[in-house]
Amino acid sequence: MPEGDTVWHTAAVLRKHLCGQTLTRCDIRVPQFATVDLTGHVVDEVLSRGKHLFIRVGQASIHSHLKMDGSWRVGNRPARVDHRARIILEANDIGAVGIDLAVLEVLDREHDGQAVAHLGPDLLGPDWNAELAAANLTAQPDRPLAQALLDQRVLAGVGNVYCNELCFIAGHLPTAPVSAVANPRRLVARARDMLWANRFRWNRCTTGDTRPGQQLWVYGRAGQACRRCGARIVVDDTGQRIAYWCPSCQR
Repeated sequence: MPEGDTVWHTAAVLRKHLCGQTLTRCDIRVPQFATVDLTGHVVDEVLSRGKHLFIRVGQASIHSHLKMDGSWRVGNRPARVDHRARIILEANDIGAVGIDLAVLEVLDREHDGQAVAHLGPDLLGPDWNAELAAANLTAQPDRPLAQALLDQRVLAGVGNVYCNELCFIAGHLPTAPVSAVANPRRLVARARDMLWANRFRWNRCTTGDTRPGQQLWVYGRAGQACRRCGARIVVDDTGQRIAYWCPSCQR
């Protein structure tokens, strides 16, 4: 499940292989932009903003969002592609394929920031501002905590995995109001710490124990014993987002 750390890591991989390279192939398989051909232009920058990714080529900016199932695959060409491919970029022997991208568009490079202007402080970005993030979080005190954490306008980068883990760390149910959080500044700092610690790996860890099966507190652990108190982790999959919590540790 791509979250802010996954997108940051993806951008780092693309940057390593593509930056400074001249595109030898540009095949965009989205009808609106199918005629755009950036072959012959140099890839100048690859950057992430929350869950959004930008590849800046010449005067254009390729903007993508992974949503639930999207990914970028990078390696020696010929890259293996199928009907799920939305874009294929090649630079001599390097191929980058965007798979199942929920958003793929080509923007004017000078104005690509408008696509993410609505986002709150980026947890992994140079604009990270904990005070502003805390203020955004508490702006609607009656709002359910999980809903607020998942709102990218509050802070950019938290997905459902981190949302569940942060609610556990805070000791509150996902449905608890934001006003129940005694120290919002500390909570957003923990959010940043979690994503920062995982930015270089694909398998995220929030417990500090990277052994298989030990990485997470509650997410994906329905019916298993809480790592703190031993109570059975509860799951609710009836809403738009699946929620996990410990009925003893979270109130």
